[in-house]
Amino acid sequence: MSGEQFAQRRNAAPPGAAHQPPQQPPGRRVAPEGERPPGPPPPPPTQQGGPPRVPEQGPPQGRPTGPPAQHRDGPPQQGGWGPAPAGPPPEQQHAPAGPVSADAFLEGRQRTAPLGPATWGWRGWVRRLTFGLVAPSMGKAEQAHNHDRSAVQRSFEGPRTIVFVNPKGGAAKTTSVLMSGYTFGTVRGGGVVAWDNNETRGTLGVRGLRANHNNTARELLAARERFSDVFRARLGDLGGYVRSQGEAHFDLLASDEQPGVTGTIHADDFRNLHHLLNRFYRMVLVDTGNNIRAENWLAAVDSADLLVVTTTVREDTGYSGLWMLDALVAEGRQDLVARSITVLSDPAQTVDKELAASLTEAYASRSRHVVRVPFDPVLVSGSVVDYSRLSRGTRDAWLRACAAMAEAL
Repeated sequence: MSGEQFAQRRNAAPPGAAHQPPQQPPGRRVAPEGERPPGPPPPPPTQQGGPPRVPEQGPPQGRPTGPPAQHRDGPPQQGGWGPAPAGPPPEQQHAPAGPVSADAFLEGRQRTAPLGPATWGWRGWVRRLTFGLVAPSMGKAEQAHNHDRSAVQRSFEGPRTIVFVNPKGGAAKTTSVLMSGYTFGTVRGGGVVAWDNNETRGTLGVRGLRANHNNTARELLAARERFSDVFRARLGDLGGYVRSQGEAHFDLLASDEQPGVTGTIHADDFRNLHHLLNRFYRMVLVDTGNNIRAENWLAAVDSADLLVVTTTVREDTGYSGLWMLDALVAEGRQDLVARSITVLSDPAQTVDKELAASLTEAYASRSRHVVRVPFDPVLVSGSVVDYSRLSRGTRDAWLRACAAMAEAL
C-alpha cells in the first residue's frame, strides 16, 4: 500500500468506521460430518461357534507357528491380530541419506536438544516448590521468548549495518536506535555501536550516557588517519570518541554538538566513518535525519544491510514512512524495501485502534515484518533512558523486534 493509497483510504472512511481485517487466503475446507466420504468397510463377520471363514481365493491358510503379529494402527481385530504394516527395521528408520560430517552432527544435536525446565509462571513455581523433583516443560510463551533470544544471538558472517529511517520528526527513530542498542548489546554481549548520522545535530547523544569527553562524529572524522594503520589501531583508542552506555553494553557515537560549527556531513564523510566502525564493531545501528535528499542520508541507505522503518500510531508519521518507501521503490530499491522491518510504537497509553490496524495493514503490505511496541513513560521524557525502569512488556516487544531484525539479516 503506497502513501497516497493510505491517505485516500483514511479520507474515504467515515469517522469511527469499524476496520475490516484483510481477507486471508482460503485454507483447506473441512467437510461437515454429513458430507464426509465413508471410511473403509468393517471387517467381515465371523461365524459363531467355529473358526473364521476362509476366503475362496488367496494363499493357503495354516496354523501360525509363532505369536500373533501386533497391529500398529489399532486394537486387535475379531478373530486374530492383523499384520503389521511393512516398513524398515527400527535401526534403519532414521538412517542418514549420506555421510554425516562432524559439523552436521553437532548442529543436529543442537537442534534436537531438549528445552530446559520451565522458569516462568506456575510451571516454574512447581519446579521451585518441589526443589526440581517435578520439572514441567516450558510453556509456549517461555519457548517463544527463548527462540527470540537465540535469534538475536545468532552469528553473522561479517559486520552488519541497520539503518533506522522516517523523514518525519517525532517518529521514534532515536528511541528505536537506543532500544535496539540496549537489546542487541545485552543479549548478544556487546560489539554494538549506535551512531547519530544526522547531517547537522541530532539528539542521540542527549538521550545516552555522557562520557569524560565531548568528542563526536566530527572529531572522529578529523582523527581517522590515527586509525588507518590496521596493525597499530586499537578498539580502546575509540574510547576517546565514543560513549560507553554502561550496563546496556553498547557504545554511542554522537553527532556534532558544537553550536558554532557550520557545515554538514557529506557522503564521503559517512563512508569513511562507516568503514572505520565496521572494523571494530560487529553491529552498527544508524540513526538518520529527516532529509531523504541529504548526502549522508542516501549514503546510509546505500550501506544498509537492513532498513527499519519507525513510526508511531499517528496519521502523519505513518503517511511519511509510506511516502518514503514509495520514493525508495521509485529509485530502484525494491529489494531493500521488501526486506525492511517496521516498528510501530504507541505514543500514548491509549491510541486509535482503527488507525493502528490500518497502519499495521499498510506496512505489512510493504515490509517483511511489523512489530507493535507498547507505550512506556520511561521513553517519552526525552532524557537519558533508564533501562532498569522499562516495563516487562516493553522489553519483550523490543526483543521480538530485534529478533525480527536478526532473522532478516
